[in-house]
Amino acid sequence: MVLGGTVGLAASAAVTALAALVPWALANAAVTVASTVLATELHARFTFAGARSTWRQHLQSAGSAVAAYTVTSAAMAALHACVNAPGVLLTQGVYLSAAALAGLGRFLVLRLVVFTTARTGPGLSRRGGCAGGCSRPATARWQAAARCG
Repeated sequence: MVLGGTVGLAASAAVTALAALVPWALANAAVTVASTVLATELHARFTFAGARSTWRQHLQSAGSAVAAYTVTSAAMAALHACVNAPGVLLTQGVYLSAAALAGLGRFLVLRLVVFTTARTGPGLSRRGGCAGGCSRPATARWQAAARCG
């Protein structure tokens, strides 16, 4: 989650900077797409699989990007509905809070849906079976203590 959090903080700064040049919704959309591609690639290489991500993984991750965009846009719309002229700190606080919630959701989607088959642990092979050659498939790939019997 450190990688996603770092990308999220950088995305927050990028949205603020880009929103000075284009409408906020467009800035948020552009940064959401870019940060999703970057975060998916970083998670594929360092957090989950240790290899480059596939197009399938990027496409699966795109659904979480739509949800993240919806959450952050709704939070900003609610802020502007409640406060006539919010300051930069309040705006950033609301955006970061919404982005953190969306980021946690995106991480869970990546962990539980996108990278489930690429994850291996002690005693597991890349195909999900036992590394020692037994024929019984590992039913809980995420469980590091999985053993063949």
